[in-house]
Amino acid sequence: MILSLIVFLPLAGALAVLLAGGSGDRPERERVVKTLALVVSLVTFAATLVLWWMFDPASADYQFVERHAWMPAFGIQYLVGVDGISLFLVVLTGFLTPLALLSSWDSVHKSVKMFAFFMLALESSMLGVFVAIDLFLFYMFWDFVLIPMYFLIGIWGYDRRVYAAVKFILYTMAGSVLMLVAIIGLAWAYAGANGTPSFNLLDLQKLTLPWQVERWFFLAFAVAFLIKVPLFPFHTWLPDAHVEAPTAGSVILAGVMLKMGTYGLVRFAFPLFPSAAMHYAPWIAALAVIGIVYGALVAMVQPDLKKLVAYSSVSHLGFVVLGLCAMNAQGVQGSIYQMLNHGVSTGGLFMLVGMLSDRRHTRLISEFGGLKAVMPRFVAAFLLVTLSSIALPGMNGFVGEFLILLGGFLWSPRVAAAAATGVILSAVYMLWMFQRVNYGEVTNSKNASLPDLLPREWALMVPTIGMAIVMGIVPNLFLHPMEPAVKRTIERVTGRSYAAAPAPGSSLVDSGKTARFTRAAAGFWLLASGKTATVTRPNDTAARNTVGQLAPGSRPPVAGRQQSPTTIQPAAPGASRQQQRSSSQQRAASSQPPASEGAK
Repeated sequence: MILSLIVFLPLAGALAVLLAGGSGDRPERERVVKTLALVVSLVTFAATLVLWWMFDPASADYQFVERHAWMPAFGIQYLVGVDGISLFLVVLTGFLTPLALLSSWDSVHKSVKMFAFFMLALESSMLGVFVAIDLFLFYMFWDFVLIPMYFLIGIWGYDRRVYAAVKFILYTMAGSVLMLVAIIGLAWAYAGANGTPSFNLLDLQKLTLPWQVERWFFLAFAVAFLIKVPLFPFHTWLPDAHVEAPTAGSVILAGVMLKMGTYGLVRFAFPLFPSAAMHYAPWIAALAVIGIVYGALVAMVQPDLKKLVAYSSVSHLGFVVLGLCAMNAQGVQGSIYQMLNHGVSTGGLFMLVGMLSDRRHTRLISEFGGLKAVMPRFVAAFLLVTLSSIALPGMNGFVGEFLILLGGFLWSPRVAAAAATGVILSAVYMLWMFQRVNYGEVTNSKNASLPDLLPREWALMVPTIGMAIVMGIVPNLFLHPMEPAVKRTIERVTGRSYAAAPAPGSSLVDSGKTARFTRAAAGFWLLASGKTATVTRPNDTAARNTVGQLAPGSRPPVAGRQQSPTTIQPAAPGASRQQQRSSSQQRAASSQPPASEGAK
């Protein structure tokens, strides 16, 4: 019952807020309404922490499963559960919602009762998305999320709020309709094979679909999720939504809602359609790399602080999609970790921009400068969150981006090298923005008397920065519980199983394209993990298809084929490139572990 409690407690709180606010817009009850909404969100966050404490980190299965018949004639049921992939997204939602409410404490005074209602209803819908196992139930929560966010942008946003709200709803609804068609098609296909329809994810994963059907179903799911991410070129709704949304809306939109897209890829699109996923992964990864570089370059020239952070989200979430496309342990774990990192760091940036906007009623970078002499504590918090966003070692962003680039590097060194330019560009636009806003002389007299951090703002920054540091120093606190579920997902999608450790570089080793630096990265991963990697290698055809080398019109291999074990060993220090290539080809032709070459 704990999952139902977590999901529906905010909704119950939203109804209580309506009652506490009384009829009409009553300013005298404003503080009561805000306090009640904050308390409900804090209780929900406490419940998510209890869920984390009760979670078994050694299990890859869904836990705390609740199942109730809903519409049995159509195979629809209330079926919820969490595993290591969804657990921390539930916790992240609970963590950010009270911070978002607190960030708008002094800036929202119009229809406060309805504002609190929509914020809590939005939290309930997002939590439902992350725990739903039945696809019909998932779709219901997925679409319910749009309604509160539409009103939050359209009523409490800035000058072009109606335009941004309509654009947001049209883009996301278009993708949702495609996914709904594919969901109904899956249930119909299951009924044709088994006699009764089902929307249960675990049942639908057992379906074997014709290639043409699978590829179209995958594309329908993928487009819906990539619009939500949003991935280039589906990103154009995001900057408008961020710029026009109130601070609380921007925090939730960037911190949680965008993660629904990447979560949908790893939870539904890739496992349901593994052959199509591996076929289209290189193309999606190419779009991700374009988005990484494009988002960073556009962010660099933005005059508006909020729009700069919005385009940074396009760039950062491109890394998440890239790690998922690599579909190895490092890439997928890094992607899930980066979802959490982005929620914390970008949510913190939007809070800081909101503080400046509340003081000056402008977000233009040119309007600021020299804030370090006026607001030193604010600038210190701004610096720490900025370093978190640009992935400074010791902060949360470094762990996620390192794992993603390592996973992408083992999958395709060229793609990873292109994506790595985004790390450099992110440091350029973030530090340049930070310098212009906070250093130099105070050239605008309006900035000379700005107040430093207030107690409410300390309450926002302390947990945000504290979480960024904890995630950067002790990442295994989060990585360990998600590892079993990640491995199960990879096995489902690729057909590779991991006996003791992740398989660094397995696809490149098998295809005979591993260079010395790839083997060095594999060795680094093994030394860091303290494990011995014994992996099962797909046959040659499956290995070629894994890296996207498919004949036109051919169907990729179905996951789960028999495989032969091999042991990954680093290249000998003195081996030439030709010797490495020859050695790799010999290993691909033999199932016996190769002997060490060129040992000194």
